Amino acid sequence: MTKYICTGECGGVSDQPGVCQDPKCSKHGQSLVAQEVAPETESSDVEFEQTEEGEGEQNLVAKIKQLRDKLKVCQKERQEFLETSQRLKADYINLRKDEEKRRVEMAAFAKTGLLAELLDLADSFELAFANKKAWEEVNQNWRRGIEYIYGKLTEIFKAHGLAQIDPLGQPFDPEQQHSVGALDTNQKGEDNMVLEVVQKGYQLAGRVLRPAKVKVGRLV
Repeated sequence: MTKYICTGECGGVSDQPGVCQDPKCSKHGQSLVAQEVAPETESSDVEFEQTEEGEGEQNLVAKIKQLRDKLKVCQKERQEFLETSQRLKADYINLRKDEEKRRVEMAAFAKTGLLAELLDLADSFELAFANKKAWEEVNQNWRRGIEYIYGKLTEIFKAHGLAQIDPLGQPFDPEQQHSVGALDTNQKGEDNMVLEVVQKGYQLAGRVLRPAKVKVGRLV
């Protein structure tokens, strides 16, 4: 960078060529001498600006990294909240189903006592029907009336979910049947099979209300 300097006592400096303007200087009115001067001030300013710019980039990178870390934490928390919400929703649905099932079962078994008493009545009808010869000798109109009442009774059973257990010809199942005797047989396929139903069994809502009384085959 070129500067124009007075070589006299004033040592004046100018950016443009000219003469010394200081009347007290011994070089007053003489031309200023051109000299090359290093731009120290401008260099310092540029270096400062570059340093400031570098620090700004570093701060920006650090801030971006910080935001990414926060985003990862938020995403993790969101996933945890979502999983918890789904788990609670599934638990609530299962609870509703269990409560509904218990309600239905309680409603069904609340009438167990009454239905059990009606079963004794049904047994009386079936005992009368079992003796076909004696039953056919009964007055026809009276017999039809009794059969009608028995039909209505069985309809009541079905309406309340009461189902018969009819194990005749099936393998003996102690959970649904009660053995009251054995019948000897020489048929291998009849061994441990229900060969006679002494009294019908009943189940309510999938549970045995009264096991069937049966006689089981015994191979001899």
